[in-house]
Amino acid sequence: MKDNPEKDASLSYPMSADRAPLVVAKGSGIIAKKIITLARKNGVPVHGDRNLIEILSTIDLYEEIPTELYKAVAEILAYIHKTSGRL
Repeated sequence: MKDNPEKDASLSYPMSADRAPLVVAKGSGIIAKKIITLARKNGVPVHGDRNLIEILSTIDLYEEIPTELYKAVAEILAYIHKTSGRL
């Protein structure tokens, strides 16, 4: 077993509401791998940023991201939009 298992966190951005992105899934090890596999299987863009994932993994599920993360998350959303045409 690794000392620092691989982690993952997933966000949802409810564009129709005036809300910040929400943490909708998170996990480490096998759970992280399942999140990534399901995302790819369903055409959900995947972008890895280990530092951001470390922070997102501390946020409760279905909680909005804190304002301190707005810029980092906005950059990722812009990247995803640019590379996949999705947001």
